[in-house]
Amino acid sequence: MRAKPEHRDRDDVEVAVLDALADRGREGMTVFELRSRVDVDIDRLEGALAELKADGLIEVSNDDERTVIVPEEGVVGPQDPDSDQSILDRILDWLPF
Repeated sequence: MRAKPEHRDRDDVEVAVLDALADRGREGMTVFELRSRVDVDIDRLEGALAELKADGLIEVSNDDERTVIVPEEGVVGPQDPDSDQSILDRILDWLPF
């Protein structure tokens, strides 16, 4: 999945964070997981997270052991344009005829 088009005009790091979070759905990610997926230094990642939080695009929750970041409802768009295809159609597209 990816961030919706209306959220894609943001800074590249912010868009990368939203896309990474979209892949994990409501499960969310920790800062360490995000850092490995976004591949930027911690200062840029923290700045992007602060902007996204200030704009209401992410939600941060703390449990006893870790901090988890998830996208807010309505931030994540559809999976991909081919998601309407059936599994059989995808297999047929994949096979070399």
